[in-house]
Parts: sequence; C-alpha cells; structure tokens
Amino acid sequence: MGRIGSAILDTNDMFPKLDLQLVTGETLKLPEETGEGYGVILFYRGHW
Repeated sequence: MGRIGSAILDTNDMFPKLDLQLVTGETLKLPEETGEGYGVILFYRGHW
C-alpha cells in the first residue's frame, strides 16, 4: 500500500489523475498519456 498526497493506494486501485510539469516545460497527464496496460512511473526528486 502506498500514498500519493492524502490518498492511499491499494491493490487494484486506479492511479489518481495528475498533471506533471516536465523540465522541458511540457505537461504530462497521468494516467491518460501513459497508454494501455501496465506501466511504471519513477519519480526522481533530486537533492533536497
């Protein structure tokens, strides 16, 4: 079970809709723009 914000994700839960701004300035809409089927999303937060 993982957390995204205040949402708790469990097995078979739908990934919540997110708009991510990329370093190129473009926006990636999840999960709409990731295609059908399974996928892996990696977040690199860099040095904080």
